[in-house]
Amino acid sequence: QLQLVESGGGSVQAGGSLRLSCDVSGGYIYSKQCMAWFRQAPGKEREGVAAIWSVGYGTNYADSAKGRFTISRHSAQNTLFLQMNGLKPEDSAIYYCAASQVQGSPCSLALSQYTYWGQGTQVTVSS
Repeated sequence: QLQLVESGGGSVQAGGSLRLSCDVSGGYIYSKQCMAWFRQAPGKEREGVAAIWSVGYGTNYADSAKGRFTISRHSAQNTLFLQMNGLKPEDSAIYYCAASQVQGSPCSLALSQYTYWGQGTQVTVSS
């Protein structure tokens, strides 16, 4: 059974940075499977932040993440990262790592595309 475990969350002041990691165990994420970061703030729906696929390392970012966040993937180590710079209080949320089951599809930020999910890591940004 594929398991995803996030780490790297914490509390920072506005303008600060955090680097999230997602380690995969119990299986392997193939290069044509999408991996992504989502987040969910209290009282809000879960939303996509960034997605990546290994083939050409194409990426897809939400408008809120463009220019501040960078998603990357270490396929050999089955690990996903999210570098977050210039953090804002509105970035506060639980951040989830996700992976698709289907191979070869463009990597969207739609929840329905992703089958495997981690438990999340809390990110809190104070003003």
